Amino acid sequence: MPYTIRLATKADVLQIWEVLQQAIARRKADGSNQWQDGYPNPEVITNDSNKGVGYVALHEARVVGYIAVLVNDEPAYAAIEGQWLTNSDFVVFHRIATADAYLGQGVAKALFTFLESFAKDQQIKSIKADTNFDNAAMLSLFEHYGYKYCGEVYFRGSPRKAYEKVLE
Repeated sequence: MPYTIRLATKADVLQIWEVLQQAIARRKADGSNQWQDGYPNPEVITNDSNKGVGYVALHEARVVGYIAVLVNDEPAYAAIEGQWLTNSDFVVFHRIATADAYLGQGVAKALFTFLESFAKDQQIKSIKADTNFDNAAMLSLFEHYGYKYCGEVYFRGSPRKAYEKVLE
C-alpha cells in the first residue's frame, strides 16, 4: 500500500493523537510500561509540529502513522552506558506509531525507509533510537531493520535499550 510521508501540521494533531492513543493501548495490552505515564500527549505532538520535527504517514489523506525525527538532538544519548557505533552527526527518532487498522500493512516499513532517506539527504550516516526493555514490537523492528544494540540510556529515571544503524 503506498503511503505519503510529510511534515505534520497543527491540523494533523488530533489524528496523530488518535494513532498514538492506539499505540499506547497496544503497549499496555502487551504488558509494556512504555507510554503508560502520560507521555506522549497532545502537547508533545503540538511541540513536534511547532519545531518541524513531526512527520505523518498518510493513506488517502488519513494519518495512519507518526514519527518524530530530529538531528543531533537527544541529550540523554551522551550518557550511554555502553558505546555508540559512531560519534558523529546522527538522526534520532521518537514516538513512532501506526494506526491499529494499518498494522502489518507496511506503515513501519515506509517510516523506516523515510528515516534512511532523511538521513542520507542530510548527509548523515547514523540513525539512533531507544525503547523500553519490554517493548517487544519495537525491539523486533530494530532487529528487522538492522539496528545494533549499543547499551542503555535513561529517560525520566528509567533505563532504555539504545540502538544505532550506520548507513552505507
